[in-house]
Amino acid sequence: MAMMQISFFSSCMKREVTFNALLPLDRPETEGEGGKPLKSLYLLHGYCGSHTDWISFSRIRELSDRYRIAVFMPAGENRFYLDDEEGETLFGQFIGRELVEFTRRTFPVSLEREDTFIGGLSMGGYGALRNGLKYAETFGQIIALSSALISYNIARMQPGHHNGIAGYSYYKSVFGDLEQVMGSDKDPEELVRRLKKDDLSIPRIYMACGTEDFLLDVNQRFHQFLISEKIEHIYKETAGAHTWEFWNDKIGGALEWALA
Repeated sequence: MAMMQISFFSSCMKREVTFNALLPLDRPETEGEGGKPLKSLYLLHGYCGSHTDWISFSRIRELSDRYRIAVFMPAGENRFYLDDEEGETLFGQFIGRELVEFTRRTFPVSLEREDTFIGGLSMGGYGALRNGLKYAETFGQIIALSSALISYNIARMQPGHHNGIAGYSYYKSVFGDLEQVMGSDKDPEELVRRLKKDDLSIPRIYMACGTEDFLLDVNQRFHQFLISEKIEHIYKETAGAHTWEFWNDKIGGALEWALA
């Protein structure tokens, strides 16, 4: 197992960026693999986290080695993996295109959509859903754990309000005009509708959320939306809170599903 920290200049971010990578390249190849390109997972961290979170707090290194899948972990910097046109920091394009293109040029990973996954927890779960759907031509599978689908809630937030995590000014700086979030490309529901309207392939979706998680209601709401739109997906709702214990329990099963 090779574990690396890599920095390169990002055109989307207009600066050097750093991400962590896990590459199961040093174990003996099993019979029949013979240099087969690796499948890849672009794994996003949560709010107030960093590109080191998944390696520090989860068993993703063991899972990368077990399933022979490359895992790339970028930083989201509390920006929900969205483009900031005014600030010229295009996190969405970076995640959905540039990082994938860079890793495909640099490492022996598959170029195929069906071998390319995006996943994350909390803020990263939202980022996985939003960018997995926004860049559906890139990603074949989406893993969304305890997703911070706050687009439902901030759409009606008023100036001066604080929800205990962040305030109106912060959300406005990340999502733009909050009254315009629903129905925009920052709204996962709208992205699903657009893909259906254009008769484009929708990535397979795996969602999980704990019954004691403060984000349970928005995960249930998106799950019900997918049912209403007849979008095939997996939804797991089991005991658990917004904790690494829950995410560690679910990431293994999610990878098994994605690789099936």
